Amino acid sequence: MMIEFDGDVFRWAARADSSWFFTSVPPELSDDIREIPRPYRGFGSVRVRARIGGSEWTTSIFPSSDGTYVLPLKKSVREAESLVDGGPVTVRLDVLDA
Repeated sequence: MMIEFDGDVFRWAARADSSWFFTSVPPELSDDIREIPRPYRGFGSVRVRARIGGSEWTTSIFPSSDGTYVLPLKKSVREAESLVDGGPVTVRLDVLDA
């Protein structure tokens, strides 16, 4: 399953000094991902191949408290794609756990 979406970059708010940044998968796409039959993985994570601009990497998305999945954005990707806290991002995800 491949999905594309636009989102916003945000810093993990649980700690003010956090260096973790994410973007949220929209609710309707999160629902679609949740319905894919797959074995349970730790924390409810789902393995994906992510692409932003010219950067591509394999990671996992994680369920958040609002029912959506969140995609962690590595520092190397943020720097390569000039992503900033609060800024826009266009993401392509290939769900690998399907």
